[in-house]
Amino acid sequence: MKLIPQTMFDLYALSLPWGLSFIDHMPYTGWITDDGRSWGVLTHDDVANTFGCVAMRQRVDLVWVLVLDETGLDSFDEAKRRIAVHLQEGAPRELMPPNTARRPNLFDSNNLPTCTLFQHLSSKSRHKAAWMIGHLYYSMPRPDDNWVRDFQTENLHTRLWELHLLACFREQGRFVSQQYRSPDFRISRRNGECAWIEAVTTNPSERYDHATTRAEPPPSDLMERLIGQAAVRFANTIRNKLQRGYDQLTHVAGQPFALAIADFHAQGSMTWSRQALIAYLYGEYATTQEIDGTKQAVGVKIEHLLGEQKTPAGLFRFPENAGLSAVIFSNGCSLAKFGRVLVSMTQHDEFTNTRFGEIFDRTPGALTGLPFCLDVVSPEYRDLWPQGYEPWSAELEIFHNPLAKHPLSREMLPEATHWFVRGKETVCEAFYETQILYSHTFVQPKTQPPLTLEHFFGEGSEASDAELPEEL
Repeated sequence: MKLIPQTMFDLYALSLPWGLSFIDHMPYTGWITDDGRSWGVLTHDDVANTFGCVAMRQRVDLVWVLVLDETGLDSFDEAKRRIAVHLQEGAPRELMPPNTARRPNLFDSNNLPTCTLFQHLSSKSRHKAAWMIGHLYYSMPRPDDNWVRDFQTENLHTRLWELHLLACFREQGRFVSQQYRSPDFRISRRNGECAWIEAVTTNPSERYDHATTRAEPPPSDLMERLIGQAAVRFANTIRNKLQRGYDQLTHVAGQPFALAIADFHAQGSMTWSRQALIAYLYGEYATTQEIDGTKQAVGVKIEHLLGEQKTPAGLFRFPENAGLSAVIFSNGCSLAKFGRVLVSMTQHDEFTNTRFGEIFDRTPGALTGLPFCLDVVSPEYRDLWPQGYEPWSAELEIFHNPLAKHPLSREMLPEATHWFVRGKETVCEAFYETQILYSHTFVQPKTQPPLTLEHFFGEGSEASDAELPEEL
C-alpha cells in the first residue's frame, strides 16, 4: 500500500456513496494499491478517541464498490490492519453480485461508430480528462442502460453534464442515488433533507461536431445576446421538461425538484449565454446606471424574449411553475474542466494547461469581468480556491424560484453560488470568492513558450483564430 495525498483522496472519495461527507470519524490517512484497484482511508474521532476504516474496491466491470466501513475501533494499528486485508496488491477484482448486469466498458465501442469528440479522448492531451471521466462513470450509482452509447455518440455532452453534477454533489458531501429512471438524481443530506434533480442540456436544432466546429462569436447586439436566441433556447428546453410533470411523480411529490441545465446550443455558447438564462428566469437583465455619482447595477424588467414566438420572460414570475424549486447551471461543463481539475490536483501533466477568460468583478456596479490568464498548476491558479486546487463546484450556480411550493434550501448545495429574490431585488450569495464568468483552456506541449495575458487580450495578439482552443 502507498499513501494517498490529500488532494487525491478528495478525488477517490467521489466514489463513496456520501462523497466527502464524514460524521465524527474524520479522514486521517489513506492508502491505495499500486495497481489502482483498491483504496482505503483510516478515520479518527477526536472526541471518543476511536478509529474507523473504509475500503473501496473495483468490481470485475471496474465499478467502485464499498467493501469495508467500520467505526469505533480502539487503535490505529487495528484500523490499518483491517484496511490492509482489502488492499492486497494484485488481488482479483470483486465478483459481480448475483442478478447484477455488468456495466458496459465506457471506452469500448465494440467497433460501432463513435463521434469525433469521443475519439479525441484517446489523444495524449486528453488523457487526464479521459481518466477523470472514467473514474466518475464507474462511481455512478446506476446509469441508464444506454448511457455508454450516448456518451460515445452525439449525446456525449449530455452525459458529460451528468458526470459533472455527480462530482459537484459528492464534493459537497451529498448522498446520490439513482433508484428511478427519472429524475436523474436524488440527493440527500445527513439530516434527511433531500431533493430531486433532472439533468438537461440545450441543444442545437441541427447537431454539430463539438470537436471540429469552430466557436461562434456571441451576438454583437447586446439585446440579442441577453434575450435573443440563447434565451429562447433555454425557455424551450425548460418548458419541455416542465411539461413532463416530474414534480408530480409519486416518489417526488412534496419534495424539492430542480432542473440542472448546461448550454450547448451553439459552439462556444456556454462562454456567453449565462446572462440570457438569468434574464429568462427572472424577467430582467442588468445594466449600469450612475446614481448619486456612483455606478450601480440596475435591473431592467422585460415581458417577452425576442423572436416571433413572443416567449414570456420571467419563468419564476408565474405561479403555474411553482413545482420547479430551482434551476441549477454551470458554464464550465467541458472536457477541459475534467482535465483541469485532475491537473490542478496532481500539479503535473505532460502538457501545459493555460486557462484564460474573465473573473467576476465584485466592485459595486461592475458588469464586466477582470481578465486572467494562468497556468493550471501554478500557485496563483490553485490559490484561487481554499482547497488548493480547482473544485468541481467552482462554476455551479443555483437560481431559486421565489414562488416554489417546495423551496430548495441553500444548505442542500452550500458550495454553489445562489441567486434568489430578496424584497424587490434579485441578489446572489457566493461560496467561493473567485467566480469565473467564462474561460477557454489552451493545451500545448511544454516545449512551447508559456502564454501570457497579453497573448490573448493585448493588442496585436499572437493567437490566431485557428489557434484558439475550444472549451470542449
